[in-house]
Amino acid sequence: MPASLECEVSNILGQNTKIREVCRLIKMVGKTDSTVLVQGESGTGKELVANAIHAASRRNNRPFIKVNCAALSETLLESELFGHKKGSFTGACESRKGRFELANGGTILLDEIGNMSFSGQAKLLRVLQEDEIVAVGTSIPICVDVRVIATTNVILKKAVQQGAFREDLFYRLGVITIFLPPLRERKDDIPILVKNFIEFENYETKKDIKGICNEAIEALMEYEWPGNVRELKNAIEHAVIIEPSETIQLQSLPHHIFKSAWDRPPQDIEDFNLKRRLKTYERQLILKALNKADWVKCRAAKLLGIDQRNLSYFIRKHHILDPEERHRARGI
Repeated sequence: MPASLECEVSNILGQNTKIREVCRLIKMVGKTDSTVLVQGESGTGKELVANAIHAASRRNNRPFIKVNCAALSETLLESELFGHKKGSFTGACESRKGRFELANGGTILLDEIGNMSFSGQAKLLRVLQEDEIVAVGTSIPICVDVRVIATTNVILKKAVQQGAFREDLFYRLGVITIFLPPLRERKDDIPILVKNFIEFENYETKKDIKGICNEAIEALMEYEWPGNVRELKNAIEHAVIIEPSETIQLQSLPHHIFKSAWDRPPQDIEDFNLKRRLKTYERQLILKALNKADWVKCRAAKLLGIDQRNLSYFIRKHHILDPEERHRARGI
C-alpha cells in the first residue's frame, strides 16, 4: 500500500491553511469525549475526519459504529439505533441490539444527520441528554457510554431557521463544530492530492504512472470541482486507467474536465515559458478541432489548415487517443 502524504493527521491530506485548521481541531477534540459536528459539502472527506477523531481518542481500541441516517426510514430508525425486543413488531423474529448498544464504550458516527426525521431527532436528543436508550418493545432503559460524531452536508443552522432541524439538538451536537472547506477553496492542495491518488491507483491497477503533465495539472487547477475531493480521486482513477504513457496527459482526464480546458486559451497562468505555453496551446487547438470534427481526421485537418499527414504527426506527438482507443485502454 502506498504511503500517505500527511498533514499532521493521518489520512488528511493538504497544506492549505483551512485544512491545517481542521487538523488542529482533530488533534484537540480527539483527546476529549465531546460530541463533534462535521459539516461540509459532499465529497469533502467528512468520514475521513470522523475516522481521524476516533483514531486520536482514548476509545480508538473500542467499537466505531457508522450509521447512514439518510438510508434509514422513520419506521426503521428507532429499531436500528436502539434495538428491539422479539415480537415487538411484525418481522421482529428475534431480539436485536441497536447501533448505540453495539457502540458502547466506543464511538458512533451518525452520517448525514441533516436527513434525520423530526421524530428521530427527538429520540436522539433524549439519548444525548440521558446517556441511555430504550429498545423498541421494552420500557427498560439501558445506560450507554458512547461518543457521538455527526456529519452533514446540510447547513444545520439554516435548517434550524427553516424549521427543518431541532434547535436543541443542533446545540447538543455542535459542542465542537468542524467545517470542511470545499476543494475549490483549497486548490493549492490539488498537486498533493493528485500525487497521493496516483500512488494509490498505481497500487490498485498495477500500473507505473510516474506523474502528470503541466497541462493536465493546469486543467485540474482551473476546474471548480463540484464533487470535491471525491470527484478529483475519481478523475485520477479514470486517467491512470486509460493513460498509455508514464505521464498523465490532458486528454486522459475525464472528458468534461479536459474539454473545458480546450475552450480556454493559455492565459492568466503564471508560466511565461514560451516553448511550453506554445506546446500547450498547440495540443488544445488540435483537440478542439478533432472534437468539432467528431474525430474525422480529414475534417479536423481542414479546420486547422494543415495536411492530414501533418495532423497524424501532431496526434502522435501529443499522445492523443481517439474515443475508441481510450475505451480499449480502459478495457471497455
